[in-house]
Amino acid sequence: MILVDTNVLLDVLQDDPKWAAWSQGQLESAALADRLAINAVIYSEMSMAFERIEELEQVVADAKLVVEPIPREALFLAGKVFLDYRRRKASKNGVLPDFYIGAHAAVAKYPVLTRDVGRYRSYFPTVPLITP
Repeated sequence: MILVDTNVLLDVLQDDPKWAAWSQGQLESAALADRLAINAVIYSEMSMAFERIEELEQVVADAKLVVEPIPREALFLAGKVFLDYRRRKASKNGVLPDFYIGAHAAVAKYPVLTRDVGRYRSYFPTVPLITP
Protein backbone atom coordinates (compact mmCIF):
# COMPACT_ATOMS: atom_id res chain seq x y z
CA MET A 1 0.00 0.00 0.00
CA ILE A 2 1.24 3.50 -0.88
CA LEU A 3 -0.27 6.50 0.90
CA VAL A 4 -0.79 9.35 -1.58
CA ASP A 5 -0.42 12.86 -0.20
CA THR A 6 -3.06 15.45 -1.04
CA ASN A 7 -0.67 17.67 -2.97
CA VAL A 8 0.00 14.95 -5.56
CA LEU A 9 -3.70 14.34 -6.13
CA LEU A 10 -4.53 18.04 -6.34
CA ASP A 11 -1.69 18.57 -8.81
CA VAL A 12 -3.46 16.22 -11.21
CA LEU A 13 -7.02 17.32 -10.45
CA GLN A 14 -6.17 21.01 -10.83
CA ASP A 15 -3.73 20.47 -13.72
CA ASP A 16 -0.93 22.28 -11.92
CA PRO A 17 1.37 23.71 -14.61
CA LYS A 18 4.55 22.78 -12.72
CA TRP A 19 3.64 19.48 -11.05
CA ALA A 20 0.73 17.78 -12.89
CA ALA A 21 2.91 15.75 -15.28
CA TRP A 22 5.25 14.56 -12.53
CA SER A 23 2.37 13.71 -10.18
CA GLN A 24 0.39 11.87 -12.88
CA GLY A 25 3.45 9.84 -13.85
CA GLN A 26 4.19 8.94 -10.25
CA LEU A 27 0.58 7.92 -9.61
CA GLU A 28 0.64 5.66 -12.67
CA SER A 29 3.97 4.10 -11.68
CA ALA A 30 2.90 3.62 -8.07
CA ALA A 31 -0.41 2.04 -9.14
CA LEU A 32 1.53 -0.55 -11.15
CA ALA A 33 3.64 -1.43 -8.12
CA ASP A 34 1.05 -1.42 -5.33
CA ARG A 35 -2.40 -0.30 -4.18
CA LEU A 36 -2.88 3.42 -3.63
CA ALA A 37 -4.46 4.69 -0.43
CA ILE A 38 -5.68 7.88 1.17
CA ASN A 39 -7.05 8.46 4.65
CA ALA A 40 -9.79 10.66 6.10
CA VAL A 41 -7.48 13.67 6.34
CA ILE A 42 -6.45 13.43 2.69
CA TYR A 43 -10.08 12.85 1.68
CA SER A 44 -11.09 15.96 3.60
CA GLU A 45 -8.33 18.06 2.06
CA MET A 46 -9.30 16.83 -1.40
CA SER A 47 -12.93 17.78 -0.79
CA MET A 48 -11.99 21.45 -1.09
CA ALA A 49 -11.59 20.92 -4.86
CA PHE A 50 -15.18 19.71 -5.34
CA GLU A 51 -18.66 21.16 -5.04
CA ARG A 52 -20.36 17.82 -4.36
CA ILE A 53 -19.34 14.67 -2.52
CA GLU A 54 -20.46 12.58 -5.49
CA GLU A 55 -17.76 14.22 -7.62
CA LEU A 56 -15.07 13.39 -5.09
CA GLU A 57 -16.37 9.86 -4.66
CA GLN A 58 -16.15 9.37 -8.44
CA VAL A 59 -12.53 10.50 -8.49
CA VAL A 60 -11.68 8.18 -5.60
CA ALA A 61 -13.36 5.28 -7.40
CA ASP A 62 -11.83 6.07 -10.81
CA ALA A 63 -8.35 6.33 -9.28
CA LYS A 64 -8.94 3.08 -7.37
CA LEU A 65 -7.92 4.79 -4.14
CA VAL A 66 -8.50 2.80 -0.97
CA VAL A 67 -9.70 4.97 1.93
CA GLU A 68 -7.78 3.59 4.90
CA PRO A 69 -8.76 4.33 8.51
CA ILE A 70 -6.10 6.03 10.60
CA PRO A 71 -5.06 3.67 13.42
CA ARG A 72 -5.36 5.02 16.96
CA GLU A 73 -1.64 4.55 17.43
CA ALA A 74 -1.09 6.92 14.51
CA LEU A 75 -3.53 9.47 15.94
CA PHE A 76 -1.62 9.41 19.23
CA LEU A 77 1.74 9.68 17.45
CA ALA A 78 0.49 12.60 15.33
CA GLY A 79 -0.43 14.55 18.44
CA LYS A 80 2.92 13.88 20.11
CA VAL A 81 4.95 14.80 17.04
CA PHE A 82 2.84 17.92 16.47
CA LEU A 83 3.48 18.97 20.06
CA ASP A 84 7.21 18.55 19.47
CA TYR A 85 6.90 20.63 16.28
CA ARG A 86 5.09 23.42 18.12
CA ARG A 87 7.73 23.47 20.84
CA ARG A 88 10.55 23.67 18.30
CA LYS A 89 8.93 26.18 15.99
CA ALA A 90 6.98 28.15 18.62
CA SER A 91 4.12 28.09 16.16
CA LYS A 92 0.50 27.08 16.43
CA ASN A 93 -0.23 27.26 12.71
CA GLY A 94 -2.44 24.62 11.13
CA VAL A 95 -0.07 21.93 9.92
CA LEU A 96 -1.59 19.10 11.93
CA PRO A 97 -2.94 17.30 8.82
CA ASP A 98 0.63 16.58 7.67
CA PHE A 99 1.33 14.95 11.02
CA TYR A 100 -1.76 12.70 10.74
CA ILE A 101 -0.60 11.58 7.31
CA GLY A 102 3.00 11.03 8.42
CA ALA A 103 2.00 9.19 11.57
CA HIS A 104 -0.43 6.98 9.63
CA ALA A 105 2.36 6.07 7.21
CA ALA A 106 4.83 5.44 10.05
CA VAL A 107 2.50 3.18 12.04
CA ALA A 108 1.18 1.28 9.00
CA LYS A 109 4.67 1.13 7.45
CA TYR A 110 3.42 2.69 4.19
CA PRO A 111 5.57 4.77 1.88
CA VAL A 112 4.18 8.22 1.05
CA LEU A 113 3.96 9.62 -2.47
CA THR A 114 4.45 13.36 -1.95
CA ARG A 115 6.31 16.40 -3.17
CA ASP A 116 6.29 18.01 0.29
CA VAL A 117 9.21 16.30 2.00
CA GLY A 118 10.28 18.68 4.78
CA ARG A 119 8.08 17.65 7.68
CA TYR A 120 8.00 13.98 6.70
CA ARG A 121 11.79 13.73 6.66
CA SER A 122 12.18 15.74 9.85
CA TYR A 123 9.48 14.14 11.98
CA PHE A 124 8.97 10.70 10.38
CA PRO A 125 12.45 9.68 9.20
CA THR A 126 11.55 5.99 8.96
CA VAL A 127 8.80 6.60 6.38
CA PRO A 128 9.97 5.89 2.83
CA LEU A 129 9.14 8.83 0.55
CA ILE A 130 8.46 8.87 -3.18
CA THR A 131 9.43 12.41 -4.12
CA PRO A 132 10.72 14.57 -6.97
